[in-house]
Amino acid sequence: MVPHLTTALTGPLQSLERTILDNQTTIESWFRSVWRDVRVPFYASVDIRNSGYKIAPVDTNLFPSGFNNLNSSFESLCIHAAQMAIEHTQLPIDKILIIPENHTRNLFYLENIAALQSIIQKAGFEVRIGTYMEEITAPTKIELDSSKVVLLEPIYRDQDRILLKNFNPDLILLNNDLSGGLPEILKNIEQKITPPTSLGWSSRLKSGHFNFYQKVAREFAELIDIDPWLIDPMFRNCGKVDFM
Repeated sequence: MVPHLTTALTGPLQSLERTILDNQTTIESWFRSVWRDVRVPFYASVDIRNSGYKIAPVDTNLFPSGFNNLNSSFESLCIHAAQMAIEHTQLPIDKILIIPENHTRNLFYLENIAALQSIIQKAGFEVRIGTYMEEITAPTKIELDSSKVVLLEPIYRDQDRILLKNFNPDLILLNNDLSGGLPEILKNIEQKITPPTSLGWSSRLKSGHFNFYQKVAREFAELIDIDPWLIDPMFRNCGKVDFM
């Protein structure tokens, strides 16, 4: 089963769309060959702008939210994707700890965490949600508008391992972009953390990401014989900008 996105647009295909569809086999083969050599992220989301004649990403999030917005018809695909991503760690994993953003009032975000937990549980793993927020000192239930309940539990550290009470996770899944920096409790731990803490926003730049993407876009454009401008956003590094 392959998902096909629905759209309200029913007019004739633009030139770029037709080129991509005509080269579908070549593109899929290229993806397979690249992914044999490149370690792909556990998960990611991409914000895309499509003007019809040009389509390009404007942001890539390695700590994505919005799992509650996924089409329920694709749930089996989501479960299978989670199983494959966990298998690719090549580790014996039964217990997974999700560490979300430090939000307790943003119920929309917590709906996302509830959905992510459900997907991984249905993939066959024991999943709990832990936080390093100082105000969470005991297991805390948060009721959501969907009638789901998220249980946030305080994490603690025992030597080089992150634990919950009566729960010793094999894998730590970050859904926290670490924009405020890497907390001490997560430094130099024994368990595998994915995505790696080095990919948090406190230690990388969006301009660096787009420089790497530009190289990939040029390779892809050459593959299907298009101008790379058609899939590459314009960007400029403006130096240090303090939005605070």
